Amino acid sequence: MPELPEVEVVRAGLAPAVTGATVTQVTVFDERSLRRHGGPSEDFIDRLVGSTFASAERRGKFLWLPLRALPKMKEISLESGAKRGSSVEFDDSPSISETAVVIHLGMSGQVLLREPEAALDRLTRIRIDVTHPQHGQLRVDFVDQRIFGSMAIDSLVTAPDGAGDLVPSQVAHIARDPMDARFDDAKFLASLARRNTGIKRALLDQTLISGIGNIYADEALWASRIHYNQPTSTLSRPRAKTLLSEVRLVLGKALAEGGTSFDAQYVNVNGASGYFSHSLNAYGQHGEPCPRCGRPIVREQFMNRGSHFCPWCQRVR
Repeated sequence: MPELPEVEVVRAGLAPAVTGATVTQVTVFDERSLRRHGGPSEDFIDRLVGSTFASAERRGKFLWLPLRALPKMKEISLESGAKRGSSVEFDDSPSISETAVVIHLGMSGQVLLREPEAALDRLTRIRIDVTHPQHGQLRVDFVDQRIFGSMAIDSLVTAPDGAGDLVPSQVAHIARDPMDARFDDAKFLASLARRNTGIKRALLDQTLISGIGNIYADEALWASRIHYNQPTSTLSRPRAKTLLSEVRLVLGKALAEGGTSFDAQYVNVNGASGYFSHSLNAYGQHGEPCPRCGRPIVREQFMNRGSHFCPWCQRVR
């Protein structure tokens, strides 16, 4: 499943192409990709056509494109020097509406930018044609092999963390990610110390810290020399702070390298793969020598997936 680096790479690629772009046509090829939308495909299409995207935002593994509010009419009074009465004109100052298109990539979702005449991928589920003031006509294709991802129009609400940010209601329960400038380190460390669970379970809890999945949890735990099942309550504050620092380092490096691609399922908006897979120390390396001590990396079953670690370097303490 795409994690923070992969979703951020997609968001950064979308932003310059969709910000200020107006939707001219929407085609839904598979309604299963609208499972999180509160209505039929006709509702999704009708509400989106004619709208303008205001930006491209992300929290954790969720993307959303806020919709710009339609121009408001205002009444202008005509006084002396002109014919008395009133006139109506449009207020064209940019403002954000109370809705956004929410995009969740699921296991295999892709958001691809294409020229309007480009051939459609056979796994395209939703096609959005837009016109951009600078870039002209473009196509935004939502491609999804396994159909676990989705698009939906959702209302924007004030995030419950008190910072005043607007987020889709479907994303309101998601915590900030550690790359967010407003991420509260002290609050996270205190919450971690109060929990009675394994450390990897805590890292995967998107209500505690978002954007981290199986790949980057394994990598950060390996870098911190912490076993994936180490109880959170037994982690000293210095070790917990080291882990948070390693999480940021791993995510930052993966971002710089375009994310992690093991196959063609994760690509950026231009269809290119990331290459952080060449930098992995633990995830997917079972049977290979640990880069630190030379002993074999081990894979164990964990939450219907696998955990990769070095049993020598990462012992439960």
